[in-house]
Amino acid sequence: MAPPKTKFGENEKVLCFHGPLLYEAKVLEVQQPSKGQAKDKQVKYFIHYSGWNKNWDEWVPESRVLKFSDANQGKQKELREAQAKIKKQSKVKPRGQGPPEGGEKGEGSRSSTPSVEKQQAKRAAEQTPITEPPRKKRVRADPTVEAEETFMTRVEIKVKIPDELKPWLVDDWDLITRQKQLFHLPAKTNVEKILEDYLQQKKSKGLSPNQESAILEVTAGIKEYFNVMLGTQLLYKFERPQYAEILADHPDTPMAQIYGAPHLLRLFVKLGSMLAYTPLDEKSVQLLLTHLHDFLKYLQRNSSSLFNVADYEVAPPEYHRKAV
Repeated sequence: MAPPKTKFGENEKVLCFHGPLLYEAKVLEVQQPSKGQAKDKQVKYFIHYSGWNKNWDEWVPESRVLKFSDANQGKQKELREAQAKIKKQSKVKPRGQGPPEGGEKGEGSRSSTPSVEKQQAKRAAEQTPITEPPRKKRVRADPTVEAEETFMTRVEIKVKIPDELKPWLVDDWDLITRQKQLFHLPAKTNVEKILEDYLQQKKSKGLSPNQESAILEVTAGIKEYFNVMLGTQLLYKFERPQYAEILADHPDTPMAQIYGAPHLLRLFVKLGSMLAYTPLDEKSVQLLLTHLHDFLKYLQRNSSSLFNVADYEVAPPEYHRKAV
């Protein structure tokens, strides 16, 4: 009997998640689950990342691979833009500290962006004497391919979840995956409202212009990451049909206006590895973590109103058929 058809084939050009970003890649091999792999029924693909050393080739589950399409390339761009917002926030510094953006290089200049490289190449070309023999045309760097050296220097940033919130992560997992319940959507208090309430609470205590600007950047970054990452990184398998229905019913609505606190808390579990892909220096990382941990404390203080088992409902039999 012929093996079942897989979503992707050998030698197919795809986009693949590595950390929070999508990279252009190629499927080298396809591995079907064998009968003895009852616990692991996922198809796996042996991936080569375009422009990377073959030492980074790896087996990945199907959930990390996307079709190479205009829509998914748009998603790839959105992920990079979400990172840029977090990077921008990291440059917000207390008054009188550090050079202005675009000033002298600091620790945050560990890796050059493609635009900086382009400007440097242009200046070099303008300074080259006309009598000098023509050089070979420089191969343009693909901005979607990460330099191997940059990848190897990344260190995961630890976002500490308060102990009082950890049981909610466990309960959330149990309700969805074991009890087959669903979080009721749209949420009574959505992610956007939670972030707005946090900002208003901080303003009520009095903020300097710099502090307010920093908190605005952080909350905007959290919302951007949530909107981009929810569908690919923050859902359990049982929730995917519900997510598809939400997309169909609310095609133009950001997910931060529909989902609530439990899914927002899941984001912080993964946020450390996402932030490792932004070129932040140590001071910027500590500043950002201070704001993130302060927001988590806000969730902790308001947990009785934001996290409630009553917000979940048993999925009907017809939904179970979709989720298989």
